[in-house]
Amino acid sequence: MKIKSLKLREAHKGSANASFCSILWDLNAHHLVTASSSEPSISIHDPLLPSNPPRVLRHHRDGVTALALSPNSTCLSSGSIDHSVKLYKFPGGEFETNITRFTLPIRALAFNKSGSMLAAAGDDEGIKLINTIDGSIARVLKGHRGPVTGLAFDPNGEYLASIDSIGTVIYWELQSGRTLYTLKGVAPDTGSDTSILNVLSWSPDGETLAVPGLKNDIVMYDRDTAEKLFTLRGDHTQPICFMSWSPNGKYMATSSLDKQILIWDVNRKQDIDRQKFDNRICCMAWKPIGNALAVIDVMGKYGVWESVVPSSMKSPTEDIPSSRSKNSNGLLFFDEEDEEDQELSMSGSLSDLGEDSHGESEPPSRKRLRKQSVIDDDQHEDVYNELNLCTKTEYRKKVHRINKESSDKERDGSRSMMTFRPKMQEAFQPGSTPPQPGKRNFLCYNMLGSITTIKHDEYSHIEIDFHDTSTGPRVPPMTDYYGFTMASLNENGSVFANPCKGEKNMSTLMYRPFSSWANNSEWYMRFEGEEVKAVALGGTWVAAVTSLNFLRIYTDGGLQKHILSLNGPVVTAAGFKDELAIVTHISDCLPSNEQMLEFRIFNISKGTQPFKGHLPLTPGSYLTWFGFTEEGQLSSYDSKGVLRVFTSQYGGNWLPLFSASKERKSGENYWVVGLNASKLFCIVCKNPDSFPQVLPKPVLTLLNLSFPLASSDLGEEALENEFMLNNLHLSQIQKRIEVMADEGLDTTPLDDEAFDIEAAQDRCIFRLIASCCNGDKLVRATELVKLLSVEKSVRGAIQLATALKLPILAERFNNILEERLQSKTEVLKTSLPRSKHDRNVKADVAASMALTATERNGDQTACLEDSREVNDAGKNAGPSQVKNLQTQRPSNPFLKLPNNQEEKKVEEVMSESQSQGPSNPFFKSSNKVGEATGIQQSHRPSNPFLKSTAK
Repeated sequence: MKIKSLKLREAHKGSANASFCSILWDLNAHHLVTASSSEPSISIHDPLLPSNPPRVLRHHRDGVTALALSPNSTCLSSGSIDHSVKLYKFPGGEFETNITRFTLPIRALAFNKSGSMLAAAGDDEGIKLINTIDGSIARVLKGHRGPVTGLAFDPNGEYLASIDSIGTVIYWELQSGRTLYTLKGVAPDTGSDTSILNVLSWSPDGETLAVPGLKNDIVMYDRDTAEKLFTLRGDHTQPICFMSWSPNGKYMATSSLDKQILIWDVNRKQDIDRQKFDNRICCMAWKPIGNALAVIDVMGKYGVWESVVPSSMKSPTEDIPSSRSKNSNGLLFFDEEDEEDQELSMSGSLSDLGEDSHGESEPPSRKRLRKQSVIDDDQHEDVYNELNLCTKTEYRKKVHRINKESSDKERDGSRSMMTFRPKMQEAFQPGSTPPQPGKRNFLCYNMLGSITTIKHDEYSHIEIDFHDTSTGPRVPPMTDYYGFTMASLNENGSVFANPCKGEKNMSTLMYRPFSSWANNSEWYMRFEGEEVKAVALGGTWVAAVTSLNFLRIYTDGGLQKHILSLNGPVVTAAGFKDELAIVTHISDCLPSNEQMLEFRIFNISKGTQPFKGHLPLTPGSYLTWFGFTEEGQLSSYDSKGVLRVFTSQYGGNWLPLFSASKERKSGENYWVVGLNASKLFCIVCKNPDSFPQVLPKPVLTLLNLSFPLASSDLGEEALENEFMLNNLHLSQIQKRIEVMADEGLDTTPLDDEAFDIEAAQDRCIFRLIASCCNGDKLVRATELVKLLSVEKSVRGAIQLATALKLPILAERFNNILEERLQSKTEVLKTSLPRSKHDRNVKADVAASMALTATERNGDQTACLEDSREVNDAGKNAGPSQVKNLQTQRPSNPFLKLPNNQEEKKVEEVMSESQSQGPSNPFFKSSNKVGEATGIQQSHRPSNPFLKSTAK
């Protein structure tokens, strides 16, 4: 086989000695990230322009030994010999935080599939699982006897695999943190040479774990049983030092101490190509989109090997597998409950592995259990047939008796229906878990922190913890003699309450502020014969709802301020700043077991009730969580897994923004913690658990919000979902602008945020227009053009239609642009004061309209040459590739810029109009006069298809 030659270029100078270097691709292959253990810097390269100097990050004090990039390529993590693990924004490289520290150098980092967890390990004892949301240490896994050099999360989210320098591999179960399998001595012992690190890697489908073998080969192990499946053994003459799967898992690249890289066809178990280098290749990364492999050697030189896989074979990015959950293939060998019992029985044997087994562990595997189940079924088939015969005989004897009794039951049918009533839901506190003997339970768990309690003989022990320990106050533990069962937490303090107890049948409410200028600032309220059912906290108030259907509102100093009567028994309550939301029953449950609930929103500072209405639930479900988003939008989550967010649109309605049935795997439950504008924060619980335990510390999972859209004929559900979410966020921001303007507050930050969302919405609409044009949905494309907010976006749509040879559509787009310019002319007439400059403004608008008329009449010669690339893209590419048209061709032939004299005149007119004061306070942001007259404002991006840097 012919050995090729690849030229490498220097990325890190380092020292004369060999050192371990790292290389990574980002998600879209726009950047290459490199680092060296001999340099404290990280370099971000442009692979298209390798001669350009890279962006360099210098935050470590010693060599960088490990890199990891989150799956969505927005967060970069680095580990160093200086014992620290740091996080950066990507691709900008802005330093975020030191997320954790060790006492010895770090050797390995890995993100999980969602990016919510980072695993870090090295020469220290133990693997840290770090929650990237709040920086907390979720768990520390201990079991290795040597430095941990490799980490890999299972793509299906169940396991973590780790390997150390003495060749031991451990399978960890993420949910429990326990060791599943320990394979001792299966990989080479690398000794004290830190330029050689044992690594391991899961296949993209998560079915196989690849580990360096003892015979200069790669050994594949089964995902669930850790059994040896097969090996890749070829012409490597020394041990393997790195490996990398292709994106589709059909190929693998291996580098060895013999300074060779071999490319393997995994299914055929043979090498198909190779390269020889001057120095040992210590790290490799397949290009996520394309047939290329990035490599870096121990001297800090890197390069990209193009056309790795021969063109006659399947591309390495074709048929990329998606992760699956258990039994996703539709084969159910035994019931899930039985499967869990089998797994529990297995766990007892995992710790009994022999010390000299060298990885050949012999616990009963899941595959063997399934096989044994089938054998047992065959052996007992005759017994089952006999039982079935008996059952049929007994059934015939019962038929007559059942028919005889049925008439009697029909007589009493109406009476039994009157007697049976579905049970109304009991009151609950959001973010709480039921008490368990001898264990801690959550009284409150929200986006800020948690309150936990554990009951002893005569008292309970309460602890308050904040997710972000750097900003939250340090609250000392509390000894509870009242037996509090409910609590609420915000940044100012915490409130507690208990049910009626004692001889006097009294319920107690206690508020405990975190800081106060007074010494004795906490206070108590007692209720005799009245029981607190739910509590809530706001910015300056405390609320309690009682069994007498009283809503009691107190100031944070303990002043009893309001007592209101509610329509029915309370279900739950939540607070956010000035707003209090209450859910109550309005009637008994329906015969279909549907809860009849009502919600109310109170503004405590104003003493008003802005909204009241029926709380929608999925049929047959009940409410499991209720609260506010980080932006202050009221939200609910029911037992069927549907999340709804309340909006003031259409007079106040609930929008379904998430459905767990489309997201979760079999055997999983989502326990909601909170949400923001785009993500749901929850804890994943395995069946039969529906709530998390306090210990080990729960790990937050982030899920994307999405509308339950129907399958579109364009196949662009993701874009349509983004379009609807942008509309929702924009309406929420505009509502907040109106409220702040009424209060006389500065709305500039919200104006900028609204503009950013408008620009993002225009980019989304533009991609939808491109998809409509390619899908021959021209009426829909015309509707979308009318929704574009920026004039340049409309001109870009005209350019696209022209490039795709749709003259009729381009004509309609021109008409829409003319109507928009005409309406702006009318706005200028009514809003701008009469002056000597009016004629200049009108002349500019008339010139712009004349330009569009010229375009409509067919004078498009100037733009045809520039649009050849767009035309080719329209012929050969799909809708997803048309979105890059604007960035590829920034010049817009339809845009006419005013000359300096005209621009100066327009600025004078604008300054005069501003001195007199516009009649509309939102005139600047909503009408965008600057765009109509050709002014480019410096603090806002002029092109919505170019990402703004001023955020």
